[in-house]
Amino acid sequence: MKSGLKNRSRRLRESWRGGSLRGVPVSLAAAGMALATIGNTAPSSATLDAALAELANEFSYDDMAARNAEVMRINAAHITSSEKFKQALVEEEGVRYTVYRDVAGYPTVGVGHLVLPEDNLSVGDTISHERAMQFLTSDLKKAEAGVVRLLDGLDVYQHEFDALVDLVFNVGEGGVSESQSPRLNTAIANADYGAIADELNYTTAGGAVAGGLIHRSDRRAAIFMDANYENPRPA
Repeated sequence: MKSGLKNRSRRLRESWRGGSLRGVPVSLAAAGMALATIGNTAPSSATLDAALAELANEFSYDDMAARNAEVMRINAAHITSSEKFKQALVEEEGVRYTVYRDVAGYPTVGVGHLVLPEDNLSVGDTISHERAMQFLTSDLKKAEAGVVRLLDGLDVYQHEFDALVDLVFNVGEGGVSESQSPRLNTAIANADYGAIADELNYTTAGGAVAGGLIHRSDRRAAIFMDANYENPRPA
């Protein structure tokens, strides 16, 4: 049994080094198992297998990587928008159930959802809350994917990721392309986080400066630099 236990312990260490278990907050039961493994009495093979299976079922590397993004920079592919950011986004955009034209003149509905031909909606049409939330979920996924492509492997904190998602959500992936935002792309290529923060300021819509976008840009910068999601508008 000692030989089998050593093999399992080796596999566990290899999994940890390989990233599949790194960052997993081991439970008290698992901690006890680990202590027993290196002590005079070892757990049975069945006990060890059961504990490892429980850990594998409860935690995935992607889940743990996303949690680690609060305290360390990681690959954006492992991060999704935080709840704090979603609340800030809804506060910025509002939730509109009747299709209207935004400041640039585009038909919009829900939480800043740009109406697409496949939506079969026109100005003045109304939607349900459920459909508004479906639009938001879909739009966030698109923005998140756009940020992953924009960063091209550069590691970020959760709050930095959130700020960039807000930017892509607001201006579209085309708006942060190399041709449209060359300085932002250069800052990312140079891993210059301060310069990235400097390029989050987008305040025009339809060729004119919009007051609401000034506050939104300030909030976006505060999220990126300080993880501050508070509304910067005067009370």
